[in-house]
Amino acid sequence: MGKKKRKVPAMNATSSADIAFMLLLFFLLTTSMDTDQGLLRKLPPPPENKDKPDDQKVNKRNILEVLVSSDNRVMCSMEEVTLPQLREKAKEFIENPANAENLPEKEAVEIPLLGSQMVTKKHVISLQCDRGTKYQTYIDVQNELVAAYNELRDVASKKFFGNKKYSELDEDEKTAITKLYPQVISEAEPKKYGEKTTKK
Repeated sequence: MGKKKRKVPAMNATSSADIAFMLLLFFLLTTSMDTDQGLLRKLPPPPENKDKPDDQKVNKRNILEVLVSSDNRVMCSMEEVTLPQLREKAKEFIENPANAENLPEKEAVEIPLLGSQMVTKKHVISLQCDRGTKYQTYIDVQNELVAAYNELRDVASKKFFGNKKYSELDEDEKTAITKLYPQVISEAEPKKYGEKTTKK
């Protein structure tokens, strides 16, 4: 006499969808996702009228050219500089303390919490690397340029807000200091222009 086959009871899958949804929701809420971070850059505006060479000459004072060659030499305004020298030159360019004619023109800007301040509103630091530039050199140059802004902002923060560093300010105070020293670094497309030469 053959054995009777036992029937397997059917699984109640009614709540499976609910459980799956709750697990998915749990992982979405508790898992942090990596986000790409970039550097804020602003390109200089194009000249309004190309038929005015005099205007273009005046605008050149507002641009600081920083070039990095294939052998990792740093040129600032066509002069070879070290990284510490680059930071100092960038600070002088951004601030233009003596209102020199070869440095960015200054404009009176009304800034909340600071009042009317003279700002090099149109200044642009133009960075261009050679295709052969080492990535570490590129990062080092970027760090020096950003450090120039940070040092100027720290000095201004201590001056206007009771000896507090920029990082210690609240959002409104940080906005005011940022308007005083806006960070404007334009990155041009890498080119092959600075290969190392050997003396014969």
